[in-house]
Parts: sequence; C-alpha cells; structure tokens
Amino acid sequence: MSSQSGQFLIRFWGVRGRVPCPGDETVRYGGNTPCIEMQIGEQRLVFDGGTGLRVLGQAMLREMPVEAHLFFSHAHWDHTQGFPFFVPAFVKGNRFHIYGAPSPNGTTIKKRLHDQMLHPNFPVPLQVMGADLQFHDLRATETVQIGDVRVENDRLHYPGEALGYRVSWNDCCVAYVTDIENRPGDLDEHILRVAQGADVLIYDASYTCDSYLEKVNCNGGWSHASWQEGVRIAKVAGVRQLIIFHHEPTHTDLFLDDVSSKLDQELPGGVVAMEGMMVEVCPSPLKGKSKAVNVTMVS
Repeated sequence: MSSQSGQFLIRFWGVRGRVPCPGDETVRYGGNTPCIEMQIGEQRLVFDGGTGLRVLGQAMLREMPVEAHLFFSHAHWDHTQGFPFFVPAFVKGNRFHIYGAPSPNGTTIKKRLHDQMLHPNFPVPLQVMGADLQFHDLRATETVQIGDVRVENDRLHYPGEALGYRVSWNDCCVAYVTDIENRPGDLDEHILRVAQGADVLIYDASYTCDSYLEKVNCNGGWSHASWQEGVRIAKVAGVRQLIIFHHEPTHTDLFLDDVSSKLDQELPGGVVAMEGMMVEVCPSPLKGKSKAVNVTMVS
C-alpha cells in the first residue's frame, strides 16, 4: 500500500480471530488472522502479525527496501503466527521496529517471537532474519513518537493482558482495540481512554451479545466482546466510524452479512471489516477543513 504524504490510510490484511479459516463460506470477508496496516504521511505502521502479515509481506516485496513499525497487541498465536512467514524480515536492507509489552512474567516480545521459531515448532530461527530488527518493550500508557505520528496505548482487560492502541496524526485519530473481555453493560475506562473522540474505532467483535452471554455462562468468560458492545462504546466515546473485526472463525459470509445489516440499523455507517478493505481517514487533515472517513474495497 502506498500513500501520499498528506494521507492517513488503513488496509486490512487479516480480520479473523483464533485460527485461520479459508474456505468457500469465508471467501468474501476473508480467513486470515489479524494484521492491519496504517500508512500515515511518511510512516508505515502495522498492528499485529497474524497470517495476514504474510500477505502484507508479499505486497511489500514490490517496494523494497522497506521500513515499518510493527505493534503487537499481545502474543497469542493468532496475532503472531504470520511473523515467521513475513518474507521482508529475511531480506537485508529492510528495517522493522517491533513493539510489544512484556508478559506478566516478564517475557519480552522479542523472546516470544524468538521462541515460536525454535525447533521443533519452526525450521528456521529468528536469527536467520536478515533485516534490521529493532525490538522495543512497551509500558502501559507509554507514548511512542514516530516522526509526526503519536502512538499511545493502554492495558486492556484480557487473560494474559493486551494493549489497545491510539494512533494520532495532525487532527486525525484511529483506535485499535482487540482481544478485550468487555462484558455487556460494562464501560471500561481503559477502552474509553483509547477510543475517546476517535475518527475510526477498530473493535474486537468476535460475538453477538447472545453468543457472548452463552460463553460466559458456560465458561465464566471468553476473552472477547460483542459487536453490540462495540456500538455502545462508539456512541459513548463519540467515535465517528466503527469498524468491527476479529471475526469468530465459524461466522460465515452469510452470518457476517446479517451482522452488517443489524449493525447498520444500530449505528448507521458501521462497517464489518473485510480483507482488502481500505479506509481513508480524514483526507483533509488541516484544521478547519471538513473531515471524512472513506471505506473502499481494493483488489
């Protein structure tokens, strides 16, 4: 994905949670696990490294050498399993800045990515990657400044912990909130801090409200949220555009079509994420100019 210096573009390379689910019933919305690219002015940011990262890597091969900043929300397998197959990381001359919070026991993001590539899990160790990989341990509520792009975070309520991210540039703002256990009726202050006044909120909506309550009753919690809670958060936080993603792998294209219809009734303009979807955020970033969020599909 290329961008002019005055644009804030988002592209969705993976929108599923838990496990990849290719097949006839998921072809329109896609079956790759989470990976979102943001091209912001002169900077390229990537959020999470699910199997969608492999597809993004293939696109990057046409642009090398490349430099990007890769932020992990957490290190569960569906958010890291694309990293060993990210071809640009094996190519000398590329540079990737990799960010993530240490786990509660202190294990760093570098250690976790390293360990998943050890034998017998994977035949090639991380050390073989020829790109310049620069790892950064994040603290909750820490701010990272990348040129004129500001990336803030806050810790989310999730087993093993996860980070939500708030990305700001000029007067544009995108919130990325995934893998959050937000029970119906809760108003989590951490989510609200990340999402407040955002132009776009990308929100974990693995379930419907009914299916979430069924999981809670059976298991005492299921680590994710419903699209209905995404609507409520968007309204309370004053979000301009809600995009729900991290779709449950058993949710077919037809199921998600139905969710899309119901979402539009509850929050007109709300969008169900698809692989390949491109979002142009406030293409007129100068103060005093009108802003818009344009959602398109690209081949």
